[in-house]
Amino acid sequence: MILKATVLKGTGGLYTVRFDEEYNGVRQADIRARGSFRHEGITLLPGDRVDVEVISENEFFCKKILERKNSLIRPPLANLDYLFIAVPCKKPDPVLETVDKMISIAEYNSIEPVIVVTKSDIENEAAEEIYGIYKKSGFDTFLLSSKNGEGIEELYGYIKKIALDKDIICAFCGASGAGKSTLINTLFPTLSLETGDLSKKIERGKNTTRCIELFPFEKILSPDIKGYLADTPGFSLIDFERFDFFPLDSLTETFREFKESIGKCRYTGCTHLKEEGCDIIRRVKNGEIPKSRHDSYVAMYEILKEKKPWKK
Repeated sequence: MILKATVLKGTGGLYTVRFDEEYNGVRQADIRARGSFRHEGITLLPGDRVDVEVISENEFFCKKILERKNSLIRPPLANLDYLFIAVPCKKPDPVLETVDKMISIAEYNSIEPVIVVTKSDIENEAAEEIYGIYKKSGFDTFLLSSKNGEGIEELYGYIKKIALDKDIICAFCGASGAGKSTLINTLFPTLSLETGDLSKKIERGKNTTRCIELFPFEKILSPDIKGYLADTPGFSLIDFERFDFFPLDSLTETFREFKESIGKCRYTGCTHLKEEGCDIIRRVKNGEIPKSRHDSYVAMYEILKEKKPWKK
């Protein structure tokens, strides 16, 4: 007998899945992958859709991973629809290049990035500036504080609306100490995720989320809403030199605010770095494109151009 299911989490070769329909009164079970998966270098990811083979009443194996619409290296997730990127305005200081790398990874994989500027109660002016950068760049952007409740209701309503539209998987990610788990607890109090204090010495948060787990919306939003929410471990950097996220020739298309300039540069082979007659650079100088976004593009370009030809 074969059952359809979604992988919620995995630890040490054991995976927790949620069946599409109840089986013998059970909706959730632990399964193992067939040995052939390991030999072929195949790893199940949270978010994977799978065929589960029933061996006995309490024994299940993953028989097949269904085709993925996307999969990420970091955070390691499959079939993601929305990525909520938490950006602190202070404590720790935001590194916008890292945020922009995460956005480009999402864009390349046809995942909708949503920017959530956190801790606005600490330094509202800095928070407003970051908010303005990403709003101008064309992203759904939220300014909020888990401490005083600013923006929480608006973000909750947004998540509920997109979850009602279709069966989705969305995840929260961000730098360690960005207030990601605290934010999720504020949005969905029943989850009670572990949170950590900020290190006063280095102004980085403790990485309290150690593994990725999907939480069904029907448990945290409404019984009639399908789909899942994931919390992910915090990170300090996105290593483009070590990992192959996407090739150089796809970089420009991961910056949505560049789109209207494509084909308008003076030179056909324009790299959009510093050439005369580059329409993107013209728009940066005019304030149409935030300078920090173009700075991130240049930084990623310099890394990717040194890498060997990339195969997906």
